[in-house]
Amino acid sequence: MTADVYGFRQANLLRRTVRATAAWPPVSWLYARTLHHLDRFVYRLTGGRATFVSWVAGLPVVMLTTTGAKSGRRHTLPLVGLPDGERMVVIASNYGQERNPGWYYNLCANPRATIEFEGTTREVTARELEGEEREREYARGIEIYPGWTEYRKRAAHRRIPVMELTPGGATSAPPSGRAP
Repeated sequence: MTADVYGFRQANLLRRTVRATAAWPPVSWLYARTLHHLDRFVYRLTGGRATFVSWVAGLPVVMLTTTGAKSGRRHTLPLVGLPDGERMVVIASNYGQERNPGWYYNLCANPRATIEFEGTTREVTARELEGEEREREYARGIEIYPGWTEYRKRAAHRRIPVMELTPGGATSAPPSGRAP
């Protein structure tokens, strides 16, 4: 379903170009340091209707609010999400950088979080996907954003986590919490 709506091939030329170039090392380095600021600004400016990435790249962006693993404070940040019915899948690629993103460790420490997507806010519980299920969701992600292929190559020293966010107080197992 996600590829039908947000698929790379369905995107216009500008959006395909943005998605393709985002995986280039200097561009992803820049994006890792700036996009979340632009996304938050556009999100506030549009009253929660859009982010910079959703406008320019046509990607599904979810606002994820986690509780800090160390600080206990709430943190909200924009992530590319893979909607699948009521659940959302997010990939902790961190642009192929050395380490997993902080939000991943936050979800490991406290799997309860909040997401906002397409104007709907809901409580979710996180679970790290493993094995075939993880591979299937990673491949589904590549259908909309091929950059995850490059990020996996650059992050070959670690296994990029794939997290499922299920609505409400789902009784799924918590994330493994291991540091790949």
